[in-house]
Amino acid sequence: MNKLRHLDAYPKVNEDFYSRTLSGGFITLVSSVVMLLLFFSEIRLYLHPVVETKLVVDTSRGETLRINFDVTFPAIACSILSLDAIDISGEQHLDVKHDIVKKRLDVNGNVIEVRLDGVGSRKMEKPLQRQGGRLEHNETYCGSCYGAEFIDGECCNSCEEVRDAYRKKGWAMSNLDLIEQCKREGFFQKIKDEEGEGCNIYGSLEVKKVAGNFHFAPGKSFDQSNIHVHDLQAFRKNRFNLSHTINRLAFGDHFPGVVNPLDGVQWMQKQPIGMYQYFIKVVPTMYKDENGHTIQTNQFSVTEHFKGAERGLLDNLAGVFFIYDLSPIKVTFAEGHVSFLHFLTNVCAIVGGVFAVSGIIDSCIYHGQKAMEKKMEIGKFN
Repeated sequence: MNKLRHLDAYPKVNEDFYSRTLSGGFITLVSSVVMLLLFFSEIRLYLHPVVETKLVVDTSRGETLRINFDVTFPAIACSILSLDAIDISGEQHLDVKHDIVKKRLDVNGNVIEVRLDGVGSRKMEKPLQRQGGRLEHNETYCGSCYGAEFIDGECCNSCEEVRDAYRKKGWAMSNLDLIEQCKREGFFQKIKDEEGEGCNIYGSLEVKKVAGNFHFAPGKSFDQSNIHVHDLQAFRKNRFNLSHTINRLAFGDHFPGVVNPLDGVQWMQKQPIGMYQYFIKVVPTMYKDENGHTIQTNQFSVTEHFKGAERGLLDNLAGVFFIYDLSPIKVTFAEGHVSFLHFLTNVCAIVGGVFAVSGIIDSCIYHGQKAMEKKMEIGKFN
């Protein structure tokens, strides 16, 4: 037992030899408060999950990219606006309507009408004649495609179908006044009625996971000599106000902590016509929560560029373009909890560290006071 007593690293001092000071009491109080604050901070970190970030090479193949968007154009009508998506592999989605919703807006931004498919054309309820003559009894109507048929006998029973047939052929429609279906449906009257309106377009696109672009532009799009163009002759105007507000733009599903830099971005067009471009770098991201659920999504960064034409003449297509490219690096976030041993180690470090530092400070103050008292006593004797 005596040998064990000699190993005691914490020798005790008789209370008669203790000297308690006012500065020591103040330092003890402050150090106790600091210990408690650090202790509660450590408990909070222990109880809440921490997110570990890693960078790895993206080895995924054959996946698709989901683009969710919500954009408002306050000065361009829904009947004029179209959405196209093109990627570097050559795949094109022209005049996209699937999973797209358009809301007609008045000058105050109030919703007039909600459309589930793009241009507001409707088929004729009671067509009067077919190609080349009148309808016989119980004969089905077949409208002319005006030379844009891909096969003999193909029918275009609405103005929209005629325009689609021309687009597939790569032809522009120079005069819609000569199209019977457009005259019956009052195509120009609809455009005139929507003059001055705005459009809120939202929905999602599913595209290949390769570099490409999607854009909002006036007019029907088609390919002419391998060049992507939009037919604006039908609208009888060459100036469009493409001012817009991006309410939301995301490449994939939401995950905790994600920041989409274009949400809420607004741009007002000051020139007669122009092309606004957003150059986007998409970063593949995987988020794994503490329960093991995984979210495969993306983050992105963006830069902007505007190309305008003072006199209303533009070399390129007027529109709002989102040009995206993919990063080869994938970011992974994994939620996890600090182990109890790690928590215990940190608590011991807090208590020991604060106690040691406060002891050093107290010792310095105490010995400093003693030294000052000795000097004062020597001065009195002298």
